[in-house]
Amino acid sequence: MLLFFFIASLLSVILAAVSFWLPLVTPDTEKLSPYECGFDPMGSARLPYSMRFFLVAILFLLFDLEIALLLPAPWAIQLPNPLTAIVWASIIVILLTLGFIYEWLQGGLEWAE
Repeated sequence: MLLFFFIASLLSVILAAVSFWLPLVTPDTEKLSPYECGFDPMGSARLPYSMRFFLVAILFLLFDLEIALLLPAPWAIQLPNPLTAIVWASIIVILLTLGFIYEWLQGGLEWAE
């Protein structure tokens, strides 16, 4: 186990050192300019994203994680007390549904302002 830890640490240090010395950093105007499919840029490439974009992204991740939380629920029937797992799964679904309805009513899911 100690040998494995030593080899992993040594490999990590070597790769970190190589990543600092290997790349050639010579920026020129072509590399620093934004690329838009061969056309001249229409505007600044540094415009901030809308907060609504982040809200929709967070909601997507939340409901994606819901699936991971509820995936073991069918196997909970084999537990000695399956009612507990069913209650917790129902609580998760109810809380997420109430939060989704709240966001919908507050207009947080409207993309156009």
